[in-house]
Amino acid sequence: MNPLEPIREQIDKLDQQLIELLAKRLALVAEVGKIKHQYGLPIYAPEREAFMINARREEAEKRGIPADLIEDILRRVMRESYASENKHGFKTVNPSIQKIVVVGGKGKLGGLFARYFVNSGYPVAVLDKDDWHNATEILHKADLVLVSVPIDHTLPTLEALKPYLTENMILADLTSVKAQPLAKMLEIHQGAVVGLHPMFGPDIASFAKQVTACCHGRSSEKYQWLLEQIQIWGGKIEYIDAKEHDHAMTYIQALRHFSTFTYGLHLSQQPIKLSQLLALSSPIYRLELAMIGRLFAQDGALYADIISDKPENLAVIESLQQSFAESLAFFQQHNKQGFIETFEKVHQWFGEYSEQFLKESRNLLQQANDLRG
Repeated sequence: MNPLEPIREQIDKLDQQLIELLAKRLALVAEVGKIKHQYGLPIYAPEREAFMINARREEAEKRGIPADLIEDILRRVMRESYASENKHGFKTVNPSIQKIVVVGGKGKLGGLFARYFVNSGYPVAVLDKDDWHNATEILHKADLVLVSVPIDHTLPTLEALKPYLTENMILADLTSVKAQPLAKMLEIHQGAVVGLHPMFGPDIASFAKQVTACCHGRSSEKYQWLLEQIQIWGGKIEYIDAKEHDHAMTYIQALRHFSTFTYGLHLSQQPIKLSQLLALSSPIYRLELAMIGRLFAQDGALYADIISDKPENLAVIESLQQSFAESLAFFQQHNKQGFIETFEKVHQWFGEYSEQFLKESRNLLQQANDLRG
């Protein structure tokens, strides 16, 4: 008889009990979802989440259980809980809305917002590229017109909407650049205007903790319900000036996407086998490869539009090229000390965020290692 068998049987029974406990917890989450729907409470409650995690960490430490283990488990369970709560729909923040038109609603991001509006009880119509012959009927009596089209189509689409807009409508967009679209909306429309930029892709399981940038345009009191609706879904609103937003996106999007593209391009031209790299990779390098591969699993036209959007993007990317040259020079000139001193300067620039990012990356690495099996 295998001497481990009795202990393994006990572990199997405990695992079965864990499954039963998780089933009970998800059943309670379902009840929470119904109550949140009934009373219009947001899916994501940051204070409650922080309190619960801290309390469970303290309890775990008292029992000699690693606090990080309990936090990892809870955060994974909570992600599932947020997705589960979505199934119960959401409260309609503004019941007076008669129609929402999503321009580009057959696309992935537009479709995501259209589904959430429907789940919140709003009448939704879609105006897509093949529907313009019927635009008058589709846009008739619309209270909100939400534009979700590719960057290079945004300004022409807004211009095409101009004849159909009435002053009582709210005009909004989801473009990842904001200054030009916002200015165009204010030019063609006399009613309420707001620029939105969801800082996430259409493949999210839940709006919980997802950030949407908001650039005020005109008559904010008229579209306040829209922002509150996004918060009910669990989203976070970050208010920012349109020009400041676009400046930040140069670094958050254009520079990062270009760097990732260039890294992937360089790898693809090397005499290597990707399968071999993966087999030999530590969790951190595998995660880096995953982030590169993720880019190339998506739409190249989208990234081309983001990178080429404005001259500032190219200027910053050119400065990255200079940084590469300066960094390479340390080793070409055998200047190890210069590299170390520069490394320390960058460390000082990151400041306290270095430790925060170290902790966050450890959690990500642990998850990646668990998935790798």
